[in-house]
Amino acid sequence: MSVALVVGGATGIGAQAVRALRDRGDDVILVDINEHAGVALCEEPARGRATFVLEDVSVVDGATRSVDAALAWADGRLDTVFFNAGRLDARPLAQWTPELWDNALALNLRAPFFVVQRAAAALVASTVGRVIITASTGAFRGHAGMPAYHASKAGVIGLVRVLADELGPDGVTVNALCPGWIETPFNDTYWQHQADAVAMASALDSTIPLRRQGTPADVTGTVLFLASEASQYITGTSIVIDGGYTAV
Repeated sequence: MSVALVVGGATGIGAQAVRALRDRGDDVILVDINEHAGVALCEEPARGRATFVLEDVSVVDGATRSVDAALAWADGRLDTVFFNAGRLDARPLAQWTPELWDNALALNLRAPFFVVQRAAAALVASTVGRVIITASTGAFRGHAGMPAYHASKAGVIGLVRVLADELGPDGVTVNALCPGWIETPFNDTYWQHQADAVAMASALDSTIPLRRQGTPADVTGTVLFLASEASQYITGTSIVIDGGYTAV
């Protein structure tokens, strides 16, 4: 049994990961701003226990408090940090403001750093310290209207490499997930930015070798692998889960 902190897991990929971790017997601390969905998720029956923490990790104090709450609930133990919280804004170039830019980077890039910084001592003390941060294939490809998202996710790739080098000597692995097009409400702002979302979605599917967008369940197997002893010699890398989207 392991203890996992999942930041950003009330819906989508994070929620599926919470279920998968608990089903294998892990105890999970879920941090999110969506209290209604988060509490309901933690109340679902499963082998592992779960608790919900309401925090906005885009604020530095919220990021550190989330880790403190996890450690308090788990008696100081923490084996896995899965940082999955994110923000996606889509709008024409002229409509971007410093506030929009700063808000995106605060959650997508600054928050995972301060969460890991706060959790580092507990992860080092664990025999299977694992950090998983959700980046995106957006780190490798660009889409008009989403400069802050793509820039921040590219930054996550660099952050993961640095943290892997820093924590590696203590046996902690740090890796990035790079999902492609996964069907969750997270992408709604992108589709709302399109003139014809239905036509765009159909055209997109035709460019993916597997001819479909992914589901959260397509991602969670990799989360379970990275949060296990089987991944003990994998660190500092980015694992792409995109149906072949970036391969062609």
